Amino acid sequence: MTTVLIVDDQPMQRFGFRMLLESQDDLRVAGEAGTGTEAVRLAAELAPDVVLMDIRMPGMDGIEATRRIIARAAGTGPSDGPRILILTTFDMDEYAYAGLRAGASGFLIKDALPEELLAGIRAVAAGDAIVAPSLTRRLLDAYVHHLPATADTPPAADPRIASLTDREREILTVIAQGWSNAEVAERLHLAESTVKTHVSRILAKTGARDRVQAVIVAYDAKLVEPA
Repeated sequence: MTTVLIVDDQPMQRFGFRMLLESQDDLRVAGEAGTGTEAVRLAAELAPDVVLMDIRMPGMDGIEATRRIIARAAGTGPSDGPRILILTTFDMDEYAYAGLRAGASGFLIKDALPEELLAGIRAVAAGDAIVAPSLTRRLLDAYVHHLPATADTPPAADPRIASLTDREREILTVIAQGWSNAEVAERLHLAESTVKTHVSRILAKTGARDRVQAVIVAYDAKLVEPA
């Protein structure tokens, strides 16, 4: 059973999400929040598996709420807290970019089909990031000028990158360029299971929560330059 915290400042929107989730045998609504502040509190109290997070809310927005939920959960257990799925209006919204950098595991457009929303919730609950690799690359390229000054650190000096083997660094570089696991396997002549093993080791060594966060690490360390 996957538990979900619904965060949206529109009561009718929350009601629609609840009705959809409660129609599924494997999903349960843990609670609802109408503000970012309430979302942070309920995420700590209810420990949901997934937070369905709206971005634009009065007071504390969904970006800051995401940042605080991730920070509070860091190091608390094997899963390090809930996975956060950002809801945005446009797929190239700069707020979606900010949400990913804050620690979200992916984002969905608000007018996504019900089956897409359900699949997204299940995917992030399973530890996957649901942003397509090519879309992640486009999003980061579009907003890479927001990267902090530490992005000028040479790759070799970044401790997250220095711990990687040559093969792991190569794979991190190409997934940051938008390659899927299948494409990495085909182009580097590896079994897809081997690629998945490498990706798991990359996540562990870089401290990334998922594939999207690993791509952000690659951009931070300048392993990849914007197109």
